[in-house]
Order: sequence, then C-alpha cells, then structure tokens
Amino acid sequence: MEGGAGNAPRGNIRPSDPRFGDKSGVSTLDHLPSIRSRSDGRSVSTSTAEVDTSGHLVVDVQPTADDNGDASATAGSICRPAVHLVLAFHDLTYSVKQPMWSFSRSRDVEAAHSHGEGVRTRTLLDGISGEAREGEIMAVLGASGAGKSTLIDALAGRIQRDSLRGAVTLNGDALDSRLLRVISAYVMQDDLLHPMLTVAETLMYSAEFRLPRSLSTSKKRSRVQALIEQLGLGAAANTIIGDEGSRGVSGGERRRVSIGIDIIHDPIILFLDEPTSGLDSTSAFMVVKVLQRIAWSGSVVVMSIHQPSYRILGLLDRLMFLSRGRSVYYGPPAALPWFFSELGQPIPDGENPAEFALDHIRELEGSLAGTEQLVEFNKLWQEKPLSRTRGVSAAPASTDKPWLSLKETIGLSIARGKMVSGTGTEVATYANPWWVEVWVLTRRGFTNTRRTPELFRVRFGAVALTAFILATLFWRLDNTPTGVKERFSFFAIAMSTMFYTTADALPVFLIERYIFFRETAHNAYRRSSYTVSNAIVAFPPLIFLSLAFAAITFFAVGLAGGAEGFVFFVLIVLASFWAGSGFVTFLSGVVSHVIIGYTVVVAGVSYFLLFSGFFVTRDRIPDYWMWFHYLSLLKYPYEAVMHNEFGTDPGKCFMRGVHMFDGTPMAKLPVETQLNVLNTMLAGVDFNSTSCITTGADILAKQAVDQLGKWGCLWVTVAWGFLFRVFFYLTLVLGSKNKRR
Repeated sequence: MEGGAGNAPRGNIRPSDPRFGDKSGVSTLDHLPSIRSRSDGRSVSTSTAEVDTSGHLVVDVQPTADDNGDASATAGSICRPAVHLVLAFHDLTYSVKQPMWSFSRSRDVEAAHSHGEGVRTRTLLDGISGEAREGEIMAVLGASGAGKSTLIDALAGRIQRDSLRGAVTLNGDALDSRLLRVISAYVMQDDLLHPMLTVAETLMYSAEFRLPRSLSTSKKRSRVQALIEQLGLGAAANTIIGDEGSRGVSGGERRRVSIGIDIIHDPIILFLDEPTSGLDSTSAFMVVKVLQRIAWSGSVVVMSIHQPSYRILGLLDRLMFLSRGRSVYYGPPAALPWFFSELGQPIPDGENPAEFALDHIRELEGSLAGTEQLVEFNKLWQEKPLSRTRGVSAAPASTDKPWLSLKETIGLSIARGKMVSGTGTEVATYANPWWVEVWVLTRRGFTNTRRTPELFRVRFGAVALTAFILATLFWRLDNTPTGVKERFSFFAIAMSTMFYTTADALPVFLIERYIFFRETAHNAYRRSSYTVSNAIVAFPPLIFLSLAFAAITFFAVGLAGGAEGFVFFVLIVLASFWAGSGFVTFLSGVVSHVIIGYTVVVAGVSYFLLFSGFFVTRDRIPDYWMWFHYLSLLKYPYEAVMHNEFGTDPGKCFMRGVHMFDGTPMAKLPVETQLNVLNTMLAGVDFNSTSCITTGADILAKQAVDQLGKWGCLWVTVAWGFLFRVFFYLTLVLGSKNKRR
C-alpha cells in the first residue's frame, strides 16, 4: 500500500490475509512491518493492535496526514483499531413530488418527470451506493442542491422508510430505526443552542441527558472537562453561547459546542451536515481535526462538506461526489488525480483536487450533455481491480466483511468505552429514567428564565398596568343596577386580560422548537419529560402575576367576599393564567411562526369572550352555537367571579325601590313622583324606597349563571390548562418525527 493521506482504508487486515504479504499466519508482533513515527512527532506504538474473539491478532494499517494536513508528510503506516463496524448503503433512491410550477425556472428538469396532472416527481437521490467504516471520515461533496444533506438524512434514518428505496445496513444487518437513534448522533448544519447558557453548562446539561444516572456527577463533570479540552474550548468554557443581542463565543467555537453536545456519550456513528459551513479556514480545519480524533476513537463519521481546503482534504478517508442526486466519484482523496487522469482531465500540479473536481462537475452540469458521461465513467471505475488502481481502492471494499455480528460489535464498542449509556451488549433507549429528565430540563429552564429577567419584567409590567387602569376606572363600584353592569364589564375584561397576556409564552417553544427536535431525534429525553418540565417552569411566574393583579384590583373595585373572596379571586385569576398559558403552549406546538400564533391567540380569545355569556346570556345563544359556549375558556372564570361576587351572600340587595327606573326616562323624575308611580303600580303592597327588588341570586339567574358553582368553574378552568398541555404533548409526538416524507 502506498503512503500518503487519503489512501484507501484497508480495514480488517489480519496477519494471515494474503494482502498483508505473509501467508504463514503470524501470531506475534515480530513479523509486523515496522511502525514509523507520525509526522507530528508522536510515535504510534504497536500496542494498539487488538485481538479479536478468535484469538487472531488484528491490525488496521492506515496512512494519515499530519496536523498541517500534508498528505505527503506521512511516509509510513500507523496501527489503528481494527474495523468492526461497516455502515453500507446500496442503491439509495429518493424522490419527492412537487408542483410543476416549481420546475419552471429550474435547470434540473432532467431530474424530474411527470407524475399526474400538475405534479412532477424530482429525484433527489438516484442509485447511490457506498460504505463508511469505523475509524474513518467519509465526506459527501457537491454543489448546492447536489443531494448532500439528503444522503446524510437517508443514512441517519431521517427519511421515512416507505419513501426511501434501497438498503442501509450496519455489518450486513438492516438498521432498525430505534437502534440507529440510540447508537448515533446527528449534528445539524445550524448551531441550535440555548444562547444564555455557557459552554460548560451546555455540555454539562447534555451530559446529564446522555449519560446514565449510575455515573456520578463528579465523573460527568470530569468527562465534560475532558471534552472541553479535546474540543479546544478551554478559554471559552465560562462564556455564554450568545446570539444577535448578546455577545458570546465565536462561530468556530459555537460549531465545536454543537458537535460536543452530540458526542458527549461517545456515539458509535456520527452524522454531520456541513459542520464547516460559515467557518474560516483555521476554524474549519480544527473542527475536522476533532472529527478525525472521534473517528480514531472507534466511531463511524459521515459528513457533508461544501468545498474542503487542501489541509482538510488530507484528513478525509473517503469521498463521495454528488451531482443532482447521482454519484460521480466514490473513493479516497489520493485516487482523485488518477481518476481524472484516466477521464482525460488531468489535475494540474499544485491545485486542490477537490476544488478541481467540483469545478469540473459544475462545468458539466451547465453543459447540454450534463454529467451522464461522468456518472457512467465512475461506474466503470468502481469495477476496476486493485491492481489497476496502483494499490488505491476506488471502490467499496465489499470483500472486507466484518468478522463480528452487529450485536457482538456493539458489545465490543461498549466494552472499550463507546456508548457510555450502554451495558453489556444492550443500549438503553433512554439513558435516564423519566423523573431525572424532568429534573434536568426543569433546572435548565429555570436557568434560562433567570438569565432573561427582562421577559418577566415586561409581562409583569403589562399585567400591573392593566390592573391599575381597571382599578382606577372601576373605582369603588356601588350596589346599584349601574354598579352591577359595571361589575359585568370589569369581570369580562379582567378575565380576558389573563388570556391576552399569556400570549408572550408563544415564542418560548417556537424559539426552542429546533433545539427540541435535535435533542429528541436521538433520544436525549422523552417528549413527556419536556411537556411536564415546560409546565413546571411556566407556573411560578403565574403565581406572582395573579397576586399582583388581584391585590391591585380586588379592594380598589370594591368586590365582595372579604378575605375568603379575595383568596378565591386570586385562585381563579391563577387558574385563568394557567388555562391561557396551556392554550398558548398548545398553539406554539401547532403553528410555526410567531405572527401567525399571535393572530390565532387574539382571534381565539375574542371568540371565547363573545361566547362567554357576557354579551349574550346562555339562554339566548342559538342552539347551533351552544357547543362553542361550552368550549369557551372564558365562560368558566367569568361565571366563577360572578358567583364569588353575587353568590357569596345570595340575599344581598343590588336594586332597591326607585332604582328600577335607572336607565329609563322616568329616572329624571323626582323621587316622590317615582314612589307615587310605584305605589300606584303595586297597590296594596307595602313598598317604599328601601324595598329590595333584585338580590344577588336574582342577578345570577337572570344572567343564566346557574349550572356550576364557583368551585366547579374553578376546577374546569384548571382542567382546561392540563388538557391543553396534553394536546401540546400530542403535537410533539405527531409533529416531531424528524423525518422527511
């Protein structure tokens, strides 16, 4: 085998293998080729050789690049762990249906074909085959729209199986989606992190999710600290991640943190979607260098990359170039010059082979003939024997079969430190029990809340200002018919305020949505754990808001009930906040845009108020709208405060004598005239100006508030809050499959 970075990875080579050069079945290290020092000055000991279960000595001879990415600097071979895991994919084909207008300006018309009237099918992957091996980095390259991310998604199980044709296997066994989620990690192209957490906190919370409870906190901290050093994040460990409004770590550091949270549990397979996108050359090289160390630790690393520099190219083991969903080259970097030389397009001396290949592919894509000739040439190239490629394998080493079964290989990986959450040959679906997940999520949620106090201050200010306006507007209402009507208005506005002001909770999940998708895609925690912790974190602020609103308004307006009435008023306000928060939380799981969410909240609360019984009493609502009356979230808190005000003392009078003329033309007449009219109307009845005409019970009956008591209305309001959080959980289950259709 020739030296130099990018030479074909020849895993699974036993000393007795004919390709090793000794057919005598060597059983000691004395007959192995001498292992030279690496170019970085660190010698590689032959003690890294391993023994498989059959007692044979196993070595993996693989040349590599030095830290500067110079493939030629390494003249010898090094000894690396034997290849036990092979992620193979064969004839992957994936198509999507799109409206015909979406192809009107597309140059990919040859990749689409008619599929019924008004619909065309676009092929994103077309017969892609290859494999990625333990200890290697396989990189997928191509122009934008070539299918790089789609291929990564297909290998990571992020495309529904009924939509994807072909086979993805691990050690020859079909991959179960549950097992793949557990043993793999997926680093998305975007850095989805909580901006107000520090680097160390972000990695520590990830460790608490991914590492089992049996591992002590001190050991988890030690693992996090070691990972920080491995990622080169020591100087930024106590710096917040930051966002547009808060300065934090640099782009390269942020990308390395994104990688760190997904490798904290040492996954067996690591997928990355363009991990170097948006980074400068040095930061990109550092990221890929980290990935090389991860691969050497015994992982399969598959990544997409847009345009690697010469240094990065020296760190890669296998390349796959795509053009409009088709493979135009698959093999090691070192074979690229020979490939294009045979194609009749030799790579000029000193030019980056990857850049030359990408430029040539783009040039062909812009021509009338397209890349068809290159695709066919690549198929012929894959069939060439090793002797025709000067010892460099450009084709998948399909003859190098792993010796162990998938179950045995996973067990071996766990035994040597991979998959920290695994035991024996088994890997738990979730690293921790449900209550531990809730505890960790709750602590993280409170940390984020504590570091963004301005959000609560704005919400508290809005509630306090609204309460102040209502208190001064409805100051000391009297017990007259006019005062009764003003109480109705106060209750309706006050209860609807609880729901309007909870709309600020809408962006919470919308901001965290993709973080949640990333973390749950590979079973960091359960969706039910997130639902419960979300409710726990949201509840304490509601208590302060309820106390503030009730304290400002209850006594200022002059509501009835004394201390007991005040306590109930606080409880029903809190229940209203709880129900409104649940409603908004559910909407955040359904809608994907803040503006749309606010529109739905405002419209929904308006409809709830319309059917609450304030504008039209229940006995006057048409039968065909009655169902909406009972679904109105405002109906129950509105009726609860009505009971608290008018039902606490049913005999309390709210209309006496001539008050019955209030609001009529006779209200302008002198009181004596009004009494004479009443005495004439009620001849023989003992009646005077202090006689009670309407009590609190009469008001409740007239308003049709007579189906549930105040405590019943309170419990229904609380139940609405729980029900909407159940709905929120269902949206998480149904809407976060993390798979393309």
